[in-house]
Amino acid sequence: MSNDGYPLEAILRWPAADIAESWQRELPGVRTESIEIITPVWRIAKLLADDRRRTLAALGIDASTLDLLSVIRRSGPPYELTTREITRRTLVTAGAVSQRIARAEQAGLVERSPSSASRRAVGVRLTEEGHRLIESTVRQLLEHEAELVAGLTPAERGALTGLLAKLEDTLTGPGDVAS
Repeated sequence: MSNDGYPLEAILRWPAADIAESWQRELPGVRTESIEIITPVWRIAKLLADDRRRTLAALGIDASTLDLLSVIRRSGPPYELTTREITRRTLVTAGAVSQRIARAEQAGLVERSPSSASRRAVGVRLTEEGHRLIESTVRQLLEHEAELVAGLTPAERGALTGLLAKLEDTLTGPGDVAS
């Protein structure tokens, strides 16, 4: 047994190792070193996406509204961004942003007005209800997701964070991630 309660052989031999070994046997010479990284990342991403979907449903908010309200709230006072800035930060199309804003505006979560940054731009600002909803949702969501990674020590979380950032940089290029 390892010191964290898992059998050592389970830690050393993920199912992905079996997949890699099978491909090495079936296609000798094919590079399989990615399998033991990408397969668990893919599985973990699916588990986390499914969990987030269930959690958001229980909190009464959908992922696209969370994304919109979060990007505005994280911008700081006066909690307003232009539609162009929202598009840049959320990495979705201008049309998708427009639809998200329209739904959130209809729900009373945001309001549009001439931007304080530019007279030609449209600003999108959180309403009091939008502000309350996003703060409550984010507090509950982050508390729940902290529990999901609580099995890792702070040092393990730090190491994993660094490795994932490095991998993301190699896939997208440094600085290509939305704020």
